Amino acid sequence: MTQKILVIFMLPVLLTAACQPMPAAAAEPAVVTYTSTVPADTVTPATTATVPAATSWKVEEVVQGLEIPWSIVFTSPERLLVSERPGRVREIVNGQLNPEALYTFADVVTVEETGLMGMVLDPNYSENKTLYACYTSQDANGMFDRVVRMTDNGDSLTLDGVLLEGIPAAKYHAGCRLGIGPDEKLYVTSGDARVPSSAQDLDSLAGKILRINLDGSIPADNPLPGSPVYSYGHRNPQGLAWQPGSGRLYAAEHGPSGSDGPGGGDEINLIQPGANYGWPLVSHDATLEGTESPLIQFTPAVAPAAAMFYSSDVLPMFEGKFFFGALRGEGVVMVDISTEDPTVINSVQWIVSDVGRVREVAQSPDGLIYFTTSNQDGRGTYRAGGDRVYRIVPVYE
Repeated sequence: MTQKILVIFMLPVLLTAACQPMPAAAAEPAVVTYTSTVPADTVTPATTATVPAATSWKVEEVVQGLEIPWSIVFTSPERLLVSERPGRVREIVNGQLNPEALYTFADVVTVEETGLMGMVLDPNYSENKTLYACYTSQDANGMFDRVVRMTDNGDSLTLDGVLLEGIPAAKYHAGCRLGIGPDEKLYVTSGDARVPSSAQDLDSLAGKILRINLDGSIPADNPLPGSPVYSYGHRNPQGLAWQPGSGRLYAAEHGPSGSDGPGGGDEINLIQPGANYGWPLVSHDATLEGTESPLIQFTPAVAPAAAMFYSSDVLPMFEGKFFFGALRGEGVVMVDISTEDPTVINSVQWIVSDVGRVREVAQSPDGLIYFTTSNQDGRGTYRAGGDRVYRIVPVYE
């Protein structure tokens, strides 16, 4: 049994040591919403005398007019693709949103939390133009999540085949986050589909983190022979991120909502192959022999979503830090995880906090941090202009 290292009970707070006072929230956020100044003694030195390091940062709006964006992927620094939960893949080029979808899934089911969700590029995208997507569909037996392979043709996408399907889904706890690890395997999160006991059932694909090869086959080194199950005992994991250097996998997960357990108990977990993360046997700060405890536990709930590690020196104040989007917590959260001890959390800070619900966070090829809002999903405060893509950019003094 892994002992809990740090439990945090907190509500969103602003980053105070490094941020200037934030402007009051308005119905329409300004193009530049935040400015943050890093203390001089924390600035990473420039790599050369002629290239100064950024000493502060700001948030810029990239585009608006989206409907429940879920994932973003970068095909170049100038071009990104966005999955919208109603089933569309949208394109943004040089800050302009293409009014036409590159692809629409005709069989997508969009009920509450279901729809088109995860999306990730193939490691060899520059050569093969391949990407992967996860969405909810249904048949006579009910709803399920499906993972597919697609080709990017530049002005459209084509569907090439199904890699994995039959992942139980429901209108809540549908999982469907995709990630490709340093091992070049495809990881897929699945929720418990409102059947908590399925998370402990190793014959079910619900309540798991799954791992498959890029052709859909089962890796020979998976912890359960012949099974895509990589870890289990999950309620609804929503974010996957690998720490640079160590290659350790961390996951962000939603805790009970009140209907299936005391509210709160959202988690950040260090994922180990074959490990049991306890749901529904334990949650919050409870422990149980044979299950893994979270590194961080949030009560009240913040609903952590997509996750990433920042790995560039363009924003040196963020290098090596873990980030996640907070839906209920409404913001972008930065976590300082020790590179020496994977179980040590040095700090947790909200660095963005007045754009509403945040789902996706992703690093662009040119070292910026992009994030998306999810204020059109029925749980946020509607903002004219629809959901947005923002980015954090450096400021040089």
